[in-house]
Amino acid sequence: MGDCELHTSCGIQKCTTDFVSFTSHLNAALDDFDLEFCKALRAYSVCTYRNSKVCRGNLVYHSAVLGIGDLMTQRNCTKNGPTSSTNSEMTHDLCNYSGHTEVRERQGGEKTPPPTYLFCGLFGDPHLRTFKDHFQTCKVEGAWPLIDNKYLSVQVTNVPVVPGSSATATNKITVIFKSYQDCTDQKVYQAMTDDLPAAFVDGTTSGGDENTRSFYIVEKVSGKYIEMHARYIGTTVYIRQLGHYLTLAIRMPQELVMAFEESQDLQLCLNGCPSSERIDQSGYLPLPVMGKLHPWGAASHPRSGYTLETATTKCHEKMLVKDIYFYSCVFDLLTTGDDNFMAAAHSALQDVEALHPSKENWHIFPRSGDNGVGRDSKFFVSLGLLCLIHVLYL
Repeated sequence: MGDCELHTSCGIQKCTTDFVSFTSHLNAALDDFDLEFCKALRAYSVCTYRNSKVCRGNLVYHSAVLGIGDLMTQRNCTKNGPTSSTNSEMTHDLCNYSGHTEVRERQGGEKTPPPTYLFCGLFGDPHLRTFKDHFQTCKVEGAWPLIDNKYLSVQVTNVPVVPGSSATATNKITVIFKSYQDCTDQKVYQAMTDDLPAAFVDGTTSGGDENTRSFYIVEKVSGKYIEMHARYIGTTVYIRQLGHYLTLAIRMPQELVMAFEESQDLQLCLNGCPSSERIDQSGYLPLPVMGKLHPWGAASHPRSGYTLETATTKCHEKMLVKDIYFYSCVFDLLTTGDDNFMAAAHSALQDVEALHPSKENWHIFPRSGDNGVGRDSKFFVSLGLLCLIHVLYL
């Protein structure tokens, strides 16, 4: 009887629950993962130590202690250092989007479902993947808003790829992180071709309290690839330069994406491109079946120098799955002849795999049918596609 009472008073379950709440939102791909994971492990260790007497003889407790030691060794965590806290008044929670739900749970006592995250990406000529996982290919020359809500604004500028053509690609991206409580003042980031800085326009690389690292920039490849992590709004932004043009990928919580005024409805990431700016057909690149000849009587586009066969082979070097990213690569090579567009499509897919919350939705496949190419269809370009390029781009 006494033994049962001893186990009932053991607080190992609360220790484990707290550890899970501290780590469930962490992303192993992000730079601060080890820092935050070690803080959570140290908090877990402190909690088990406090329960060492009342949990003596509890197998779950002793298994947890051994597991903590193994994890700290694997992650090279020091025994001494900062720990995660369950104090709802701490700035760490206020400036950590995942902590917002934890605070609400502790204050209201009700379980809050985990936040839903959305993904948007823009790359190439240009191809847009919206927050709704719709895939579009657009013209959109000039400045266009991708995102415009209470927390974040993102605008891109697209310029012609080839002189005399309406084919465009992105050469400028402006990101505005709006001021938020005590977490950050307004910060503006601007990238242009051959100018991809690792700092905001005011010269800083972070916002808010440096100790909490709630908002910061990481330079992954000098002048070619940066990441912005705004933990206070649960948002991550990737910007790359490939060749002369820029790509963008972003993950943001759905409830924040939808926090906008009626006047802010022109957002390409949310609602897609206007119909007058669309090149694709209902979200799919027009890829008709074989059976007709190219109007110039040759097997290559006169401007790009690529044939269907060489473009397909080139794209297949980087992308083994023939999804819409693969077909976008082929489309861009036939249109521009610039190999950097292949790298852009490949990087865009890598960004999807890093940021998109649903693995089963990473790949988007063109539809089957008379006017499109499906997952199992052979890919052919005929009079229809090449005439489309000719009409739209020349």
